[in-house]
Amino acid sequence: MESVRWGIFGTGGIAQAVAGDFQFVADAELAAVASRTPERAQAFARRHGVARAHGSYRAMLDDPDIDAVYIATPNSHHHDLALAAIDAGKAVLVEKSFTATYAGAQRVVDAARAKGVFAMEAMWTRFLPAISAAREVVAWGRIGEVLAVQGDLFAYRDFDPTNRLFAQELAGGALLDVGVYVVSFAHDFLGDVRETRCEARLYPNGVDAAASITLRHSADGLSSLACGLDGPGPGRMIIVGSKGWVEIDPRFHHASIVTINRQGVLPRIIEAPPTGHGYCHEFAEATLRILAGETESPTMPLDDTLEVMRILDDCLRYAGVSHTEADMSEDLQ
Repeated sequence: MESVRWGIFGTGGIAQAVAGDFQFVADAELAAVASRTPERAQAFARRHGVARAHGSYRAMLDDPDIDAVYIATPNSHHHDLALAAIDAGKAVLVEKSFTATYAGAQRVVDAARAKGVFAMEAMWTRFLPAISAAREVVAWGRIGEVLAVQGDLFAYRDFDPTNRLFAQELAGGALLDVGVYVVSFAHDFLGDVRETRCEARLYPNGVDAAASITLRHSADGLSSLACGLDGPGPGRMIIVGSKGWVEIDPRFHHASIVTINRQGVLPRIIEAPPTGHGYCHEFAEATLRILAGETESPTMPLDDTLEVMRILDDCLRYAGVSHTEADMSEDLQ
């Protein structure tokens, strides 16, 4: 295989943004799009110059010219669509949150490992040049031992219970939409978690509007995180070390500047802007691994995805919110 031929499940906002970034991904082609509505698939294909538009998910899974599938549907749909793609032998890149539940994530991971196909969560921020730079700074010991992570991600949205962001049946809510970013960031720099605490504010339909999360990591690091959809916020992240701290300038999930602060030393600023909208970096990583015959990314391994989903499950339980994986069997016939 000299290049990876990608297909996209879904035609929503994230799929539209991702499609525009494929021009920056080497050895990759956006070859097909699939939707439950043929007209939407055709309109998407025309807009982005995609060769094939499938009017069903099954049609794309049966397409022998597709090597990998990016799943850009609502959270509740990820589980069944990922399992179907894996069963068809396609590599999968699954939009965050990976699934609606930790148990669902475990089933997808088990299936991918049993089948021997590549699978990765589309946590695109892990691959941004600025976040990679921060990771290198920490690895070099510039701020000493990492002790804590502090940060938030608020993104105000008008409440609409029919919108996928707020719909219970689509696994909507702040924790799985923006909370996954802050938890994954904290896990990236402090590792697994042994204690989780969460306080949440709910919308009238019982879906989480905002949450405050406190984590004690296995190596005794502490994270203080917040997320929400009912108000604005800076979107800043700080990595605290024994000799200094690293600031990811707001908004950290669109980061381009990292500031390194050390005691007795003038701050150092690293500018590392993303290419395009920033989504191309995760696709470059997935394409590279698929072409190499690998089944996981060392930057976003499946064990990390499972741990983040476990933490989010704990947070949802504290909030009194319960999600289920949608039954997509009729859409996969």
